[in-house]
Amino acid sequence: MAAIHDEQYKINDPELQNNKRSCHRKTSYIESMQHSFCSQFLTGSNPWMARYVYGLIFLVMTIFAWGIRDYGGGLLKEIEKLKDCKGGQTCLGTEGVLRVSLGCFIFYFAMFLSTAGTSKLNEARDSWHSGWWITKIFMGIGLMVFPFFIPNKVIEVYGEVAHFGAGVFLLIQLISIISFITWLNDCCRSEKYSERCYIQVTLISLAAYIICITGIILMYIWYAPELMCVRNIFFITMTLVLLHLMASVSLHTKINAGFLTPGLMGLYIVYICWCALRSEPPTEFCNKKAEAAQKEDWLTVISFVIAVLAMVIATFSTGIDSKSFQFRKNEAQSDDDVPYGYGFFHFVFATGAMYFAMLFIGWNSHQTMKKWTIDVGWASCWVRIVNEWLAACVYIWMLVAPHVWKKRQTVEST
Repeated sequence: MAAIHDEQYKINDPELQNNKRSCHRKTSYIESMQHSFCSQFLTGSNPWMARYVYGLIFLVMTIFAWGIRDYGGGLLKEIEKLKDCKGGQTCLGTEGVLRVSLGCFIFYFAMFLSTAGTSKLNEARDSWHSGWWITKIFMGIGLMVFPFFIPNKVIEVYGEVAHFGAGVFLLIQLISIISFITWLNDCCRSEKYSERCYIQVTLISLAAYIICITGIILMYIWYAPELMCVRNIFFITMTLVLLHLMASVSLHTKINAGFLTPGLMGLYIVYICWCALRSEPPTEFCNKKAEAAQKEDWLTVISFVIAVLAMVIATFSTGIDSKSFQFRKNEAQSDDDVPYGYGFFHFVFATGAMYFAMLFIGWNSHQTMKKWTIDVGWASCWVRIVNEWLAACVYIWMLVAPHVWKKRQTVEST
C-alpha cells in the first residue's frame, strides 16, 4: 500500500509533472535539430529554426533598402512613378527606402494576421509559420517590387504612418529591455541565488556605475567642449539627473530594488544619450566627432555595418520576447504549446520595417543622407532623447506602480 501511495504521489506531484514536460520539450527540440538545416527548411518542421530564417529575410530586406538609398539612384530614375520627385537624388533615395520598407511591412504584417493567436504545434497556422519557404521567398520578392509601382501619394502617407510605427517599435523594445533587467534582478535576489550571486551582482553594479560616470564625462568632453553648447550640456546633465533619480527610487526603503537594475538602466540611458549626440548633423559646431563621420573611410563603414546588425538583432530579440507582454505569465505550458508568440514575433518585425526606414532617412523625408550614414539629423537626435527620458520614466513607474496600487487597494478596503 505504501508503494502504491508513493506512486500516486509521484503522478500528482506538480513539480515532477513540470519537470517531465520540460524534459519532453527539450527532447522534442533535440530530435527536431537532428535533421539537416535544408531538411528543416523544406519540411518546415522546426519553429525554432523558422525565427532565424525570418531574421535573415529581414536582414536582406534591410540591406536592399540601404542599397537602394546609396547606390540605386540610376535605377530609380528609370521608374516612371518616381519621376515626379522634386528633391532630385535625395527624393529618389528616400522614396526608395520607404518603398522597400512598405514591402517589408506588408510581408510581416500579413504573417502577423495569418499567425496571430496560434497556440498549438502541428496545426495549420503553425505549419504556415514554420514552412512554405519557397512560397514566402517569392512572396517577399514580389512585395519588394510591388511598392515601386505605387503612386507617390501613397508612399508619402506611409512615410507619415511609419513615424508612428517606428515609435511603437521603440516602445516595445523598451518594455522588453526593462522586463529583462527586472527579471534578472528578481532572479539574483531570490532565496535560491541571493547568497550565491551577491558578489557577482555587487561587481556588476559597481562596474555599471563606473561605466556610466565615465561615459558622461566623455560626452561632456566630446560633445560639450564649450559653454555655448547649451543644448548638449542640457542633454548630458539630464542623463546624469535621471541616473541619480533612478538609483534613489530603487534604493528607497519602500521600494528596495537594489543596485543592479538602476545600474543596468543607467547603462541603457547613457547609451541612448550618446546615440542622440552622435545623431546631430555634421554641421553642428559642438559635435567634434562629426568630421570623422563625414568621411567614407573604413571606420565609418564598420560603424554603419555594426549599427545595421545591432538594429536587426534588437528586432529579433524583441520579437521572441512575447512573454514580457502576456497578462497571464504563470500559466503552465503543455507539451504541444508553441515556443513563442508567432503573431507578436511578426508584429515586431512589421514595426521594425518602419523603424529601419526611419533610421535610413533620419526620421525626416526632406533631408539629405550621405552614403554609409544611419540615423543622422536633428529629428533623429530628438527621437533618441525622448526615448531616453521615456525609458527612465517607464522604469521608475514600474518600480513605484505596485506600491501605489497596493496602497490604493488598502485604502479602498478600509
